[in-house]
Amino acid sequence: MSNWSAPYRGISGANATNSTIGLSAEITIPGSKSVTNRALILAALAKTPSKLLRPLQSRDTDLMVAGLKALGIGISQSDNSDGNTSDLSQRSVVWEITPAPLFGPAAIDVGNAGTVMRFMLPVAALATGLIHFDGDPRSHERPVGPLIKALEDLGVTIDHKNRYSLPLLINGAGRILGGKVEVDASKSSQFLSALLLAGANMDRGLTVTHVGERLPSQPHIEMTIGMLRDFGATVDVEEKSWRVHPDGLIGREILIEPDLSNAAPFMAAPIICGGSVTIRDWPKSTTQPGDRLREIFTAMGGAIEFTSAGLKISGTGKISGIDIDLHGEGELTPAIAALASLASSPSRLRGIGHLRLHETDRLAALAREINALGGKVIEGEDSLRIEPANLEIKSANHLFHTYDDHRMATAGAIIGLAIKGVNVENIETTRKTLPDFPGLWSTMLGTVDAK
Repeated sequence: MSNWSAPYRGISGANATNSTIGLSAEITIPGSKSVTNRALILAALAKTPSKLLRPLQSRDTDLMVAGLKALGIGISQSDNSDGNTSDLSQRSVVWEITPAPLFGPAAIDVGNAGTVMRFMLPVAALATGLIHFDGDPRSHERPVGPLIKALEDLGVTIDHKNRYSLPLLINGAGRILGGKVEVDASKSSQFLSALLLAGANMDRGLTVTHVGERLPSQPHIEMTIGMLRDFGATVDVEEKSWRVHPDGLIGREILIEPDLSNAAPFMAAPIICGGSVTIRDWPKSTTQPGDRLREIFTAMGGAIEFTSAGLKISGTGKISGIDIDLHGEGELTPAIAALASLASSPSRLRGIGHLRLHETDRLAALAREINALGGKVIEGEDSLRIEPANLEIKSANHLFHTYDDHRMATAGAIIGLAIKGVNVENIETTRKTLPDFPGLWSTMLGTVDAK
């Protein structure tokens, strides 16, 4: 684990304390983790082979690939690049997925990846044999109980020592009868997605009813449904109920979109520093929650337009606070909170209580780390209130703690643009969803010109 000195560029515009600095960069964000891991599951369960073009290559997707291979799925990689680039985001990688009978015994390492620990459980239940699941220490604390219970209600045999958490052992029977099941997905929409992704391969299909009060991350549910339909599934949607028909899945070729949530720190940079950053290949239509960044960062001081190169965001260093419900886009919270900590007006980020159950308790972590720099962040049960403050380093080489959370690391990088001397703990944690965040950050900042 190594610490990283976050590059400092100052803040331009009305809040400037040094000469105005402007960015001028075009960058390519690697593929979406959410789309890549869903596509891997669907391709593995399909009747015919699939190709994934430009998939994300990161720790989370590597763990998913390894887990599927352990169950017998064939996954091979080719690279159609011209050989002149070492930038992973620019490479034309292709994964070919060949479905096969699922079998154990097998051991699956989920790391600290929510998509792997949850999406792979129903897949393993469709396999024949004993499948053992374990992961990083934090994975033992992250909620998975409602999904375990739903699978048990469907007749799956799971040994979880009555803890309803990892580690656990699935005794797969090679099939799931399916039918109807209830799940409380209020702590994670991934419980619902995990069941739906496997529903077309159950004998009777699957009808899932959400029985909790609230359903977080609704865009991710829409992503799951859309991708199921892309792979040939028939899905009926009611208010709190979803039915996947037992039609089976058909393999396909799919181009993985850039991970729009991972674009957040790069989009925040010109709002802080001035100038502009263009995110190449931003889709005009998408189910990714990160697409809401266009609305959010416009309200916070950015100017956004689609150009022939991609989505361009410009800023002047004037940062406004925001009052917003992020219940459906909670993963954007760390980047928004980091930018809000530099704003000239208050912010309130609401509907984000479920973030306490992510890689770390993100609400507590953000409040602790920003306040350690002199910020004014007040935690609510499911909210953060951020008041204007003059952030500063209180001791030499201040360490911004990340708690093994990739989005905390990128939040530290955002603040480091405006506050000199911020060191981000364990920057390697960004490999969870970005293969080379420091390199991509440097690429963006390498085109900085003093004005």
